[in-house]
Amino acid sequence: MSERFNVADIFGENVFNDTVMKERLPKNVYKNLKLTMEGVQELSLADADVIANAMKDWAIEKGATHYTHWFQPLTGTTAEKHDSFISAPKSDGKVLMEFSGKELIKGEPDASSFPSGGLRATFEARGYTAWDCTSPAFVREGAQGATLCIPTAFCSYTGEALDQKTPLLRSMDAINEQALRILRLMGNTTSKKVTPSVGAEQEYFIVDREKYLQRKDLIFSGRTLFGAMPPKGQELDDHYFGSIRERIAAFMKDVNEELWKLGVSAKTQHNEVAPAQHEIAPIYDQNNIATDHNQLVMETAQRVADELGLKCLLHEKPFAGINGSGKHNNWSMCTDEGENLLDPGETPHENMQFLLFLAAILRAVDEHADLLRLSASTPGNDHRLGANEAPPAIISVFLGEQLEDVVEQFVDNGEATSSLEGEEYISGVHSLPHFQKDATDRNRTSPFAFTGNKFEFRMVGSTQSIADPNTVLNTIVAEVLCDMADKLEAAEDLPMALHDMIKDTIAAHKRIIFNGNGYSDEWVAEAERRGLPNIKCMVDAVPALVKPEAVEIFEKHGVYTKAEMESRAEVMYETYSKTINIEALTMIDMAKKQIVPATIKYQTSLAESVNAIKAASSAVDTSVQEALMADISTNLKDMYVALAHLEEVAGKAEAMEEGAEQGHYYHDVVFTAMDELRKPADKLEMLVAKSAWPFPSYGDLIFEV
Repeated sequence: MSERFNVADIFGENVFNDTVMKERLPKNVYKNLKLTMEGVQELSLADADVIANAMKDWAIEKGATHYTHWFQPLTGTTAEKHDSFISAPKSDGKVLMEFSGKELIKGEPDASSFPSGGLRATFEARGYTAWDCTSPAFVREGAQGATLCIPTAFCSYTGEALDQKTPLLRSMDAINEQALRILRLMGNTTSKKVTPSVGAEQEYFIVDREKYLQRKDLIFSGRTLFGAMPPKGQELDDHYFGSIRERIAAFMKDVNEELWKLGVSAKTQHNEVAPAQHEIAPIYDQNNIATDHNQLVMETAQRVADELGLKCLLHEKPFAGINGSGKHNNWSMCTDEGENLLDPGETPHENMQFLLFLAAILRAVDEHADLLRLSASTPGNDHRLGANEAPPAIISVFLGEQLEDVVEQFVDNGEATSSLEGEEYISGVHSLPHFQKDATDRNRTSPFAFTGNKFEFRMVGSTQSIADPNTVLNTIVAEVLCDMADKLEAAEDLPMALHDMIKDTIAAHKRIIFNGNGYSDEWVAEAERRGLPNIKCMVDAVPALVKPEAVEIFEKHGVYTKAEMESRAEVMYETYSKTINIEALTMIDMAKKQIVPATIKYQTSLAESVNAIKAASSAVDTSVQEALMADISTNLKDMYVALAHLEEVAGKAEAMEEGAEQGHYYHDVVFTAMDELRKPADKLEMLVAKSAWPFPSYGDLIFEV
């Protein structure tokens, strides 16, 4: 039996949270810090010194020896440089432990060593990290001991954002400003802040670490580049919500314990659809904190897995033909008074405030579907979107029966007079309770689904930081709210203007609403008829980021400058090209050094067996062995031809200038060549004896955990 503990006793124990700050900071310093967190004033250096000293003492009590500015560059992961608290030795030989306000507020990592899209050159190395005081510092424990981690933003010497946190914080300010304008028009004079609230469901695979280390493709690219399907996959639907295996349960327990110490409200865990696939989901938190927490979820899962002889695979598609992994981004807007602006209430048709925000979101998603699609674009996510296992690449909104009925009333009649109510569930079994069913079902095929009091953006890839999708979502909604506020503030008859705006907006953007099967071919045709974009891959999505309309919106709300957007487009092309190049080179390496030699060796053993049998007796039939040899030879030849072609096109791609043209060549030519190499290789796996195959199979990886 594992050691028992009380969650309430350990939750947040390694977080420099509000409770700790109240206890350790002088009242005036605590008050000033809270005003800084609310955006009312800047923090003075004197107050920063006091906070830094208190933070240092608290961290040292937790066993910390070092501190780090923990930031999120454009790599999609986190970065950190550790400095010890040790200052100059004293005259008595003892060491002085110091941590100043200046060190708390600002760090200086090498900006040229991170992706910048040309904003920073090698000879322009200076960059700064700046403390995000709205996200609490924490002590992270690991093999290196304990480290004080300070969440920060990251910018260049010339002020451009080089990270994912800075634009996110800017977008939160933008939606706060515009949402408050709407609330004031609706009569709310007391709310001081509107904050996007987010909960990110994280999907992942767990495999045995020893088997993982025998797969170069998993090591170098995060996904299997070769692999034949096992006899059993997910077709029986017996893994989803199934009993959790002991080894996985032990992993989940350790992950939860570590996350709870860090104040991450990990709540739900279960087996996902595919064998060896699982999910963990937190309770909602404000946008930037939720983003930090999701990074901690990914980091913690990977670290704990390693400690237990396992490997956590975060790639969107680690196994071809098997359900991939996503990250459902549950998004809403909440006031500082605790009101969820996306809560429809008991009578949605009468809730004009809710209907206005709903109309704004419908318009934002419809007008900027390409930007939303872009925000969920990664090389790995290209394998999921539109593949009948994840939301389609076509953006649409699911509202459900109740809200769709309200919408239809507005479109048909100019107003809504009723809301559908859920029926009572009666099982027919006396011992089972009756309960009220929701008035709306759910839709797993929708990329942007309303689920009671929030929207679930289901396209986000499992490897992604949720910062970029939420930056886009916050900004496009802020833009629509701004336009609405401008018009309503100028209206002579506000109630009538409000009514007409809801009606006209819903009518104009009704095409984005789709409650049916997003996986069907019929929907693809219907979406085209409606004029909805179908952006099928990452390289096709990138241009949306630099189109003039997008630049205008992001600059207007202070989220991105034109230079920052252009640099991010360049980084995305570069990331895609480098990812596919690594995968291509890995395939070439595995084919040349593992698959071909193993196949030839096995074929040779077959030939020797045939010769030995014939030498022993000419009457023995060896046609089966000979047919197998011929089949192997055919596929081996096909594989070698495909291998030579992949080498040729990969070399050509690598020599091209970085940018859109190179990205498209990798997608259209190199990726296709990789698929052609895989086909005969996977056939060979089914022909060559398991003992002779050079690395673990799909069955080994997903069922032997």
